[in-house]
Amino acid sequence: MGTHLDAPRHFVTAGKTIDEIPLDWLYGEGVIVDLSDALDELDVITVEMIEERVEVREGDILFLHTGWHRHAEFGSEPDEEKYIHRHPGPHYEIVDWLLEKKIHLWGVDMISTDHPMNLPIGRFLGRGGLEHWEKVAEQCRQKFGEEGMQELFPESAYQLTHNALFPQDCIHVENLGGDIGQPALQNRRLTLGAFPWKFQDGEAAFCRAVAFVEED
Repeated sequence: MGTHLDAPRHFVTAGKTIDEIPLDWLYGEGVIVDLSDALDELDVITVEMIEERVEVREGDILFLHTGWHRHAEFGSEPDEEKYIHRHPGPHYEIVDWLLEKKIHLWGVDMISTDHPMNLPIGRFLGRGGLEHWEKVAEQCRQKFGEEGMQELFPESAYQLTHNALFPQDCIHVENLGGDIGQPALQNRRLTLGAFPWKFQDGEAAFCRAVAFVEED
């Protein structure tokens, strides 16, 4: 699965489709936050971790670099099970924070903007057969403990970056990769863009994510 932009219609029946997204939501000032040195399998990304590394301003475009793109099929360290089942993910508090910041567009170099425990991957994927969910859930129990599991992954957090943000026209890019890993682009002000194929009535589309750097 390649880099793509999800429109509100992805989860909202009457939400905007790809061709209805205003261009000024897809291009503007923002930051690529490098979190790669702080993250391992199934780790939780907090708002504090982001704000410790860079200033995120109201209306920014926000891309999170976790380093997980290297485990994608064509990455430098390909491991599709690790990429799909055991990627890090944000704490559910990020939802309110993104809305407070009036962010229309954010993105991650992972298969989803939700933590695996807030996805089918950690709750029921493979139930009755391969039981992928049990492996993911057990690894999280070992990592966070039972109390931590209840605190970090309540039922209300299930697919929250999708369920709560799309109705508010906060959209996202998933499966970022490539040049997002360049240190020269990270933790600094940039002009960013994410340009999808203009898919009429589409809920999602492949896109090209771009960083524009001014020459000194």
